[in-house]
Amino acid sequence: MIMTESIYLEVEENENCAYMPMMVYEARRRPVPIRRVKISEMGKVEGIYEVTGWSSADGGSPCPAKYVPVSDSGAVEVHLIFGGDWGVRLRLADSGEGWGLDDPKQYGEPYLMLMDEEDVLLD
Repeated sequence: MIMTESIYLEVEENENCAYMPMMVYEARRRPVPIRRVKISEMGKVEGIYEVTGWSSADGGSPCPAKYVPVSDSGAVEVHLIFGGDWGVRLRLADSGEGWGLDDPKQYGEPYLMLMDEEDVLLD
């Protein structure tokens, strides 16, 4: 059964990532927590990344990240990873570091849109 619940995302410019205007996505299932993804895009180190939501609380702090497949007119289905009001934050899974805006090995995004479901690593 395909759901038609809408996911509304808007991220204001912040210390973690750039502004993203309001976007609406049609969820195909209920969102579930996620902690790891596989990244293989140009300009990024290919590998397994930990992902967390990023919140404005305390000037920037981790919060749960969620995954949901959504409808997309071009690809039929894409895989949305979203987080807090300040987007999501990523670090290589073997980094061993804590989450923080001052770590140059981490980076923030308003959200992630993955094309291949194999890149979504659910526990």
